[in-house]
Amino acid sequence: MDNYITSATIKRLREEKGLTQEQLAQKIFVSNKTISKWENGHGLPDISLLEPLAKALDISVIELFSGNEVRNQNKSFNMKKILFYTCPVCGNVIQAIGGAVISCCGITLPPLEVEEDCDDELLAEHRIKLEKVEDEYYLTIDHPMTKEHYISFIAAVYDNGVDFVKLYPESAAEARFKIGRAKFFLAYCNHHGLFKSI
Repeated sequence: MDNYITSATIKRLREEKGLTQEQLAQKIFVSNKTISKWENGHGLPDISLLEPLAKALDISVIELFSGNEVRNQNKSFNMKKILFYTCPVCGNVIQAIGGAVISCCGITLPPLEVEEDCDDELLAEHRIKLEKVEDEYYLTIDHPMTKEHYISFIAAVYDNGVDFVKLYPESAAEARFKIGRAKFFLAYCNHHGLFKSI
């Protein structure tokens, strides 16, 4: 976490819940003087108290850190909001539907963004070739697959989910996906980023 909970956050969240310092103190088994100290900036809760404090304020620990209640903004399922995160340390690939705070190997990961403003040569090097073979899509990319420079994954995004193939250096840059309701395909190059094909 980049931030630790602040005194102003504790006070505001407590007041929004309509709790007195005494009532909050009773819920987490500390004294009301302790709550007062936190709210006046003369101390902060021990890490062991964060979960009980968040529970008493009826929010998650993440919300407690951010100081804001998180409301689900995803009223409808939309695969166009699919996001991928890759760890530069271990190569882990994580997908999410909508925004999230994702970390791996101690690093907060930014979501990958599709490369759109790049030159024709770079686009050609990452062009996803699509061929129908019986009941599957066969995707290939003419791209080096060395230990230093390779396509890390190829994904098919359907209107109801994602099919994902992790690739490794010195293997072929290819994948097969069942023909279905595929809307678009994505490929991630460990040097140049995320590329999309419709």
